[in-house]
Amino acid sequence: MDPIRKRLSEIAPGVELLENLRFNPGEEANDSSFVAHLIKGMDLYVNDAFGAAHRAHASIVGPPKSLPSAAGRLLQREVEVLGEMRNNPKRPLVAVLGGAKISDKIGVIDALSKVVDSFVIGGGMCFTFLAAKSLPIGDSLCELDQISFCKKLLESDLKIHLPEDIVGVDKDGNFATFGVRLPNGAKGLDIGPGSAAEFADIIMGARSVFWNGPMGMFEDERFAAGTRTVAQAMSETKAFTIVGGGDSAAALAQFGFEKDVDHVSTGGGASLEFLELGDLPGLSALRGASNVN
Repeated sequence: MDPIRKRLSEIAPGVELLENLRFNPGEEANDSSFVAHLIKGMDLYVNDAFGAAHRAHASIVGPPKSLPSAAGRLLQREVEVLGEMRNNPKRPLVAVLGGAKISDKIGVIDALSKVVDSFVIGGGMCFTFLAAKSLPIGDSLCELDQISFCKKLLESDLKIHLPEDIVGVDKDGNFATFGVRLPNGAKGLDIGPGSAAEFADIIMGARSVFWNGPMGMFEDERFAAGTRTVAQAMSETKAFTIVGGGDSAAALAQFGFEKDVDHVSTGGGASLEFLELGDLPGLSALRGASNVN
């Protein structure tokens, strides 16, 4: 750290951007000696990294224990917007969830189930829900250990919208459109056009929408239509819209709609964890600082 301190002592007034701290093993280990090196000679700590605030790493939770600390403007905005949707949303509130795995979103599904009016489920995770309804899904992605969780949700009073048609490949690898029942050897890689239109209608009729996770393998143009339709609906609805970072934000940018939603979160995992718990390690650390703004 000494060469860095020498460099910092010589710079003109302004901002100096340093290398990613995760290259040092002390960062992810939350090593107290690494924290001591980081803060030596520093006067103030500002955390504006919402996308990393869910990680209890050295640079996130260590400095507030010793330095006057503040939340940056971006972090403040993220907490205000996500907190409003979590605690006082305009209704109906719809959560649009996609991506590959249910296991990555169990906590947030549990948390959102207490506040949302309905779920819209697409992406690879929808096939575990379809399997939970005893529908054949061919060779599509399925988390067998999550079927009981899906059954419990489906048997609850929650409104859960699942695809009614699927786009993917048949057993020979050829592009194909299926109904909700996939034949042996087929693989679903996107929601179908009918489902995309239905999901868009639900988004258009909502007053608050949170979207996290693409509807299909949008990186491949053959399987991008479902995600594109949802992204366009997010851009056109009069509802208050939040896109939860990660692949959803990338899809929004790919289709040119990123400026047409109310808030694109800079944290995929952080936004989900905040919606689930209402707090993050980085936020707790700031609140615990002796002098915080």
